[in-house]
Amino acid sequence: MLKNEWKEQGYISEPVASGTDLKAEIRRLCQEKDAIILAHYYTTGDIQEVADFVGDSLALARKAAQTDARMMVMCGVHFMAETCKLLSPAKTVLCPDLNAGCSLADSCRADDLRRFKEEHPGYQVVSYVNTTAAVKALTDVVVTSGNAKKVIDQLPQDARIIFGPDYNLGNYINSVTGRQMLLWQGGCHVHERFSVEAIARLKAEHPHALVMAHLECKAPVLAMADVKGSTADMLRFAQQNGATQFIVATEAGILHELQRTCPDKQFIPVPPELSEQQEGTTSCGCNECQYMKMNTLLKIYNTLKHEWPAIEIDPELARQAVKPIERMLELS
Repeated sequence: MLKNEWKEQGYISEPVASGTDLKAEIRRLCQEKDAIILAHYYTTGDIQEVADFVGDSLALARKAAQTDARMMVMCGVHFMAETCKLLSPAKTVLCPDLNAGCSLADSCRADDLRRFKEEHPGYQVVSYVNTTAAVKALTDVVVTSGNAKKVIDQLPQDARIIFGPDYNLGNYINSVTGRQMLLWQGGCHVHERFSVEAIARLKAEHPHALVMAHLECKAPVLAMADVKGSTADMLRFAQQNGATQFIVATEAGILHELQRTCPDKQFIPVPPELSEQQEGTTSCGCNECQYMKMNTLLKIYNTLKHEWPAIEIDPELARQAVKPIERMLELS
């Protein structure tokens, strides 16, 4: 396949010989090219097993920036690779498939946010890390699901705030801080699919199970949760709590790390609403992000072999986009 055809599809689909041990070849290329593999919790188990680091998007980007590696492969979605490049501008950042987007990031376009800011003078913008570099460049401070409350608590009480793009996360932060932030109407298609009815059915089947829900879920779902927070919060809760059964309302990829770190416990994924189980789910009914699942071992192997696709960000845009991340680090 010609390289211009690779560019059209956003990844390299060059096949390998039958019987090739892709995991071994990926590790060989990492050693040869001074590269590391970063895998988000929502990627498949085989990718998490071959990675140097597994975690949330910002934690991975910060970890990679602290290493001496020349190159990194971000196995997640496109905005995560951008964040890695923002924090490691001198390093080569590879993305196995440029088509791996994010419904949440896509729900807030930079041009739309710019117009919204113009319509609301005097407001500062707090953006979830799940945003493009262009949106970060229009932002005053970035937050994660794990530190959003802490960062917001340190802003003046009379501050007028636009919070985006995740409405559910912003609504939760408003509820626990007493703020009245102006919320962007965006959301994650995976977390929007969880329902109270599905959790109630699982609770009836597993009455002793504790419910863990990501803050991107809707308020009625969060109201049913024993713990609500980021994926890292869920992992800590499962590891430290004495319960043996947990109902999990977030993308199903997290189950791999949960089961790896808590092998004697049972984790039950919440399926999406019944009317939506045909899209974005596995055959077992788990709720999955099709963008995260675009990452495959073959694509990782090829992107390392050819050192493409590589993430590039306009230097001036990058200079503006990294500022709200640095501001977040100061506040958290």
